[in-house]
Amino acid sequence: MKYRTLGNTELNLSVITFGAWAAGGWMWGGTERKEAVSAIKASYDAGVTSIDTAPIYGQGTSEEIVGEAIKDIPRDKVQILTKFGMRWDLAKGDFSSHSQDNSGKDIDIYKYAGKDSIIKECEDSLKRLGTDYIDLYQIHWPDKTTPIQETMEAVHQLVQQGKVRYAGVCNYSVEQMIEAEKHISLASNQMPYSMVLKDIEKDVVPYCLEHGKGILAYSPMQRGLLTGKMKPGHRFAEGDHRASGVFFKEENLIRTNAFLDSIKPIADSKGLSLGQLVLLWTLEQPGITIALAGARNATQAVQNAKAVEKELTKDELRQIDENLRQLQLVS
Repeated sequence: MKYRTLGNTELNLSVITFGAWAAGGWMWGGTERKEAVSAIKASYDAGVTSIDTAPIYGQGTSEEIVGEAIKDIPRDKVQILTKFGMRWDLAKGDFSSHSQDNSGKDIDIYKYAGKDSIIKECEDSLKRLGTDYIDLYQIHWPDKTTPIQETMEAVHQLVQQGKVRYAGVCNYSVEQMIEAEKHISLASNQMPYSMVLKDIEKDVVPYCLEHGKGILAYSPMQRGLLTGKMKPGHRFAEGDHRASGVFFKEENLIRTNAFLDSIKPIADSKGLSLGQLVLLWTLEQPGITIALAGARNATQAVQNAKAVEKELTKDELRQIDENLRQLQLVS
């Protein structure tokens, strides 16, 4: 495994960080707790020391699973990254969506990052995770109903209390990062980034490079699209959010798989799967500090971790990018 320092912090993260959204089951057609715990443990054994989770993932389930998986690991050997600002148990703030929990019960989700809410969320997360501090505490989505100053001052208080080591944001624009920086030093921004979704290259990447902020790339395999395992006609399990996603339209599956076939010889020459090759490519992109990779079982977790045992040459990266430029997806 390889490790990188996050922004201007002393936080050293594994470049493959375990993304625990799917482990929580919510929006992924449910979860199998034993499988999820074993996936995290296997990931750690393969050198993955960083785990990214959030309360909303399974309405606490993902954090509980992470806590169970790491309970026998020395605390200073693992980095816990979690979030705040998505409430399913409080109708306050910026309404986000109607959803269902893992038991099929209807829930309404709100983006809310008021001070009292953040303090409560942090305490709840610490309990579920079985720890007394969080390495990186990130606002999950911007909350337009709460001043950024109020949000960041609450996180600053948690840092002063020793409950949080570093503050981060997710899905923040450059303007929102600039405002947040007036009240706290940000370590990073967690953003969606993949071969087929590169919007952040326009402004977020340049800003983070200039100001020494880390970028945590989430969904680098575009939620399974870039693994090559999804064929036209694929049927998702009930409750799986990908079923209505534009990337998974029939025509986009056909076009994406044609692109993946074109770069498969590079993967084959290194003994890599397409998913592993995609992770390697992601980590070579300017400004990207780490890539979040989810896994539903130990086999997937180890495969993700082993991706960084190989390297891509400049010529191989150039070839991938040339082929990628020819890929045009339909909206």
